Amino acid sequence: MTPKQLEVLRRVEDFTARNGFSPTLQELADQLRVSKVTVLSHLRNLEKARHIKRSYYRRRGIQVLTPTRKISVIGRIAAGKPIDAVAHPDALDVLGVMREGKDYFALEVRGDSMIEDHIRDGDFVIVERRATAHPGETVVALLEDGTATLKRWYREGGRIRLQPANAALIPLVVDRVEIQGVVVGIFRKM
Repeated sequence: MTPKQLEVLRRVEDFTARNGFSPTLQELADQLRVSKVTVLSHLRNLEKARHIKRSYYRRRGIQVLTPTRKISVIGRIAAGKPIDAVAHPDALDVLGVMREGKDYFALEVRGDSMIEDHIRDGDFVIVERRATAHPGETVVALLEDGTATLKRWYREGGRIRLQPANAALIPLVVDRVEIQGVVVGIFRKM
């Protein structure tokens, strides 16, 4: 989903929550300051992705199937050399990666150690908060020196290998880490 499509979805949700019915194409176009054709294009793409359902030939016939959810951005995470874990409060509107009863947070990625997993510098990773991981999962790992990093997690004998997804970098092998959570999604701002 593109940021513009997410914005259209959020506007439909907000309008429907305030008014008890969905907006018209013209109302959405006015809110977003675009043409009705542009809004219709975004709605068609949202419908193809099954985020909305449209009732054709009805003026207010948009139903949201996948509601958005705000996730707190709690800081930055290194995808490369570990950095100090620093709070950076903000929020993201996301959809589709969360399950009920689970706790999630987001971190802004700094570095390029995970580029082969399509996680780039400046992306936001959506993390399910948990203290355990399966081998090969991408984790937020807090090291003994208080720094944090984003890597694939493997247990090898009595040690832990934090593997980057970048062939130019070497893995980090440590005796102990504290897993803060497991990556379940990526959000890229265009």
